[in-house]
Amino acid sequence: MSKIVTYSPAHTIVPTHECFNRCTYCNFRTDPGKSDWLSLDTARKQLLLLQSQGICEILILSGEVHPNSPRRQEWFELIYNLCDLALSLGFLPHTNAGILSFTEMAKLKAVNVSMGLMLEQLTPKLLQTVHQHAPSKVPEVRLQQLEWAAELKIPFTTGLLLGIGETIANWRETLEAVAQLHQRYGHIQEVILQPHSPGSQQELAAPGFDLQQLPKAIAIAREILPLDIAIQIPPNLVVYPSLLLACLEAGARDLGGIGIKDEVNPNYPHLHSQHLAKILDSWQLVPRLPVYPQYQKWLTGDLQTKYQTWGDRLLKPNQKLSQSSAIL
Repeated sequence: MSKIVTYSPAHTIVPTHECFNRCTYCNFRTDPGKSDWLSLDTARKQLLLLQSQGICEILILSGEVHPNSPRRQEWFELIYNLCDLALSLGFLPHTNAGILSFTEMAKLKAVNVSMGLMLEQLTPKLLQTVHQHAPSKVPEVRLQQLEWAAELKIPFTTGLLLGIGETIANWRETLEAVAQLHQRYGHIQEVILQPHSPGSQQELAAPGFDLQQLPKAIAIAREILPLDIAIQIPPNLVVYPSLLLACLEAGARDLGGIGIKDEVNPNYPHLHSQHLAKILDSWQLVPRLPVYPQYQKWLTGDLQTKYQTWGDRLLKPNQKLSQSSAIL
């Protein structure tokens, strides 16, 4: 029997690249006021072109507007409306827009099948280095959002950014925090292990994460995390096929959203799913939805309807495989 690794057929929509954080490794952000915001009309045109391409997930990925900014409400309404638009056109939205309030998360729950926020690393020492000018990267603030997601019954994705000045002990600390939250609430779908990969826009003058250490990080994560949390790696950042296979053997079971462009790492284009399938050797690449089957019961209204529609089209032939892939 083939070994299973999953991915989500996805497309990323960016409401704005502007962000009040200035993480020195970032290749995504622009300064506040320095870029136009996406219009709903432009987004509609993009989404209409995607309806016949087998894409199920629309990732709404945004830079952060300061909570006290006079444009915060306008920013939040744009994100909500983009999710609602994607849902109305038959897609399954997943939002990652940085730090949100409990009220904002509660509203977005109605138009998202899942949401996400990277913890990155919980060690406070990074607030003196790469996160010195990133107020929303305070560890307690990010942990609070994961707990709010649990209280609201939002299926959630989080993850670690590797190679930004942390230690292996810091990996363990962050992974153990995720494990404890999941053991209490059961809401973490997957944990991303994302190697820092230098890009052309970052300020940080430092090498990227040593990719040869990625299987070790995956093995540590598999040791600490509950078995029903999938470990995800971005295949476009794992540049050697042999290393990608080593990561799967170490315990990674998901390759995340695969689409046209990696907005966070624009210097590293995504591989097409058909190309990936060819290099995976004995592994079978299986599409999944952005909400895992065990969380279907948390969906209500139109979200439940759209999930069932996509389940008929994509999930049912592979449902048993997708459900078991996290523990193979």
